[in-house]
Amino acid sequence: MSLELQHVTKRFGGLRAVGDVSFTVPERSIFGLIGPNGAGKTTVFNLITGVYKHDEGSIRFQGTDLGPLKPSQIARFGVARTFQNIRLFGQLTVLENALVACESQRRSGLVAALLRTPAFYRDEAAMTRRAMELLEVFNLDGVADEISTSLSYGDQRRLEIARAMMLEPKLLLLDEPAAGMNYGEAEGLKKQILWLRERFGLTVVLVEHNMQVVMSVCEHLHVLDHGETLAQGTPEVVRRHPRVLAAYLGEDVEEERGSADSAGAAGGGAAEEAS
Repeated sequence: MSLELQHVTKRFGGLRAVGDVSFTVPERSIFGLIGPNGAGKTTVFNLITGVYKHDEGSIRFQGTDLGPLKPSQIARFGVARTFQNIRLFGQLTVLENALVACESQRRSGLVAALLRTPAFYRDEAAMTRRAMELLEVFNLDGVADEISTSLSYGDQRRLEIARAMMLEPKLLLLDEPAAGMNYGEAEGLKKQILWLRERFGLTVVLVEHNMQVVMSVCEHLHVLDHGETLAQGTPEVVRRHPRVLAAYLGEDVEEERGSADSAGAAGGGAAEEAS
């Protein structure tokens, strides 16, 4: 298994943001973590990437306990992410934003950079080629020299994914990648996620509110509500789960159905009396 959370709990003071959450993400799968706003999805991402430390339970990636590791160590171990709120370097170009992520993979050191040795230039050329290849995948190669904040919201989202891919991850965590995208852009994103999984052998965990994207690309879903597990299973199972419907619609679906059935029965009896 690629990623495994066992009984993970995180508290902030007296608030339990994540409570006893357990799930397993198979290697090379696309896994959806969904739920209403405030359900704890981004907190789970922050726990996996070491931004927060969990209070109870364990988080393991390919058999390694991520709990003691710093975020930078987890990134080098093969875990990359995007953020719910776009975090690009606004003063840098699109290409430079992508290149920022590859600093930890350089073979030449500080001395080579200062002296501008042949090794430094080989590193620069190799990283630039890789960045341009990834930008081309996301249709951003044509704007490589533009300032990142000049891009549309959807293109900035794609740039974040391209930058995460520069880390050559084994596990890619995408936090609402379709936010701000129109229907056509979301359709393109679905194809890109599937292509990235196949091309690079990635495991993908997706937090997303766009059900069009979630139901099309995810093979397994885990639903959170108020930091706790609400349901899990295939998209077909989860989309019909009464508790999931209640959480998203804000009403007790079972009670509503019972009331509807009662009303229907009463209506039928009244019709019989009238006839």
